[in-house]
Amino acid sequence: MNSKQRIVSIMLRGGILACAWAVIAAAPALAVAADNTPPPAAPAPAAAAPGADAVAATSAPPAGAAASPGAPLPDAPAADFKTLDQEVQSMKKDVIDLNKDLFVLQEELLFPANTQVAVYVSMDVGAFFALDSVTLKIDNKEVKNYLYTAREAEALLKGGVQEIYLGNLKVGKHELVAFFTGKGPVEREYKRGATLTFDKGVGAKYLELKITDRVTKHQPEFKIKDWD
Repeated sequence: MNSKQRIVSIMLRGGILACAWAVIAAAPALAVAADNTPPPAAPAPAAAAPGADAVAATSAPPAGAAASPGAPLPDAPAADFKTLDQEVQSMKKDVIDLNKDLFVLQEELLFPANTQVAVYVSMDVGAFFALDSVTLKIDNKEVKNYLYTAREAEALLKGGVQEIYLGNLKVGKHELVAFFTGKGPVEREYKRGATLTFDKGVGAKYLELKITDRVTKHQPEFKIKDWD
């Protein structure tokens, strides 16, 4: 399926979801309005024939007598709301799926495979370096300056990989420079850089910023890996 067909499909799904959501949202109001509708007025009693009062007095049940039990009323409102809740949950799932498709389509349109370049960050061990920020420059132009939270740095230490940059580059030679700032050995301020010259071909280019520990020197090491 090409991009135009996917756009039309996503627009149609979005329109259907919007209409269904409007119907579901209006259902409770319609149910309340139906419950509050007053019953029709009873017709006026006809004129009683002579002697009817005596017959009525003898045939009417005592005032304290209970009315004959009828069939129990069904628990219709609870069942209706349960069904409505299931429909809402199903709609939420459809909306999430639609958002995923829109995100993928957006990336395909903004960053085509023939010009796409992606940069990732990973850490190994991290005993000699605590990451605070990363600054990226491509061809002497700053493209990213990312400040890490404690939770994000911890996720990297646990083996996580972060996509720090996604952009477009034309075919040819380019230079990537990365600056790493954080706390080095003995908790002192630490700033180091790494440089890589790479060739951008027709397909997508993937680069990885690797932060590792050089145990023999008790120092962190910073490398840029080109995933050909």
